[in-house]
Amino acid sequence: MKFAVIVFPGSNCDSDMYHAAKDELGAEAEFVFHHETDLSGYDGVLLPGGFSYGDYLRSGSIAQFSPVMDAVAQAANEGKPVLGVCNGFQILLEAGLLPGAMRRNEQLTFICKTVPLKVVNNQTGFTGTYQEGEVIQVPVAHGEGNYYCDEETLAELQKNNQIVFTYKDPINGSVADIAGIINEKGNVLGMMPHPERAVDQLLGSDDGLKLFQSIVTHWRDHHAVTS
Repeated sequence: MKFAVIVFPGSNCDSDMYHAAKDELGAEAEFVFHHETDLSGYDGVLLPGGFSYGDYLRSGSIAQFSPVMDAVAQAANEGKPVLGVCNGFQILLEAGLLPGAMRRNEQLTFICKTVPLKVVNNQTGFTGTYQEGEVIQVPVAHGEGNYYCDEETLAELQKNNQIVFTYKDPINGSVADIAGIINEKGNVLGMMPHPERAVDQLLGSDDGLKLFQSIVTHWRDHHAVTS
């Protein structure tokens, strides 16, 4: 399985994402810059955190117009796994690949710490190696992680089992303590916590590694790859 790690001007977690996929997971991975328009040579797409285009106007609002985003949308439409973390999640929201919006943290302060997350849905291509209800430790680092959606959208997310991760304890004002959601098709996941920063015990937790392992396992199961 070969991952594209998308790099926007202002990305600062691209190397962490590359390290998680390449070194910790053992998969193929390449950096792909924002001006590229073809992702046909990749099996999965990773949108890292950071401050794309300086987060001017609104987080992710300019990055959604990058040339590469048409290719990201095409990959999503083709059923390839697309993971957006932190700023990557914000970009997926701005691009309309996931429902809802992101607001500034309720406390209006930047939050940077490891928090417990609850795995709400382990029946996805991103969470198959977790147990349902499992509590994992994953870092967050954001000033705009306050996920918002209206009541109708929240009801749809709950009905379709699209809420994948919730914060065990409220941290930023997110609706229903949502930390990560998936699209209806099940192949696009956006989450504010950083699994790529929790892939080795030396980092304080390796709970995030199972997310990347889940992606590869699911991909192999659907491509009849046995080794």
